[in-house]
Amino acid sequence: MRCSAMHEKPAGAEPDSDVTTEMQAPVNRPRVAITYCTQCNWLLRSAWMAQELLSTFRDDLGEVALIPAAGGAFRIELGGALLWERVRDGGFPDVKALKQRVRDHLDPERDLGHIDRS
Repeated sequence: MRCSAMHEKPAGAEPDSDVTTEMQAPVNRPRVAITYCTQCNWLLRSAWMAQELLSTFRDDLGEVALIPAAGGAFRIELGGALLWERVRDGGFPDVKALKQRVRDHLDPERDLGHIDRS
């Protein structure tokens, strides 16, 4: 069943009073910001990392933003805390290291399954 089909109302039904059509940011969920260099063509790498984080932490993150920059910039911040910086950390994170850093910030006791065992 399609996700939208699970939420459809029969024709003529009254709308729920607690449902809104406006976009609202999830309450109390942190924002991840991935700043990437457009001159270096790092958009696809950044988008892939965003997708990986949203898949793994779908109930824990409020937003993952892609922020274009220049000058070789590549950094990942979570709720204002710098998790990864390309120059400082010696390149780009592999997805395992990135997910572990996000987990350690959100919920250090959380088991990431195969990522923690490999």
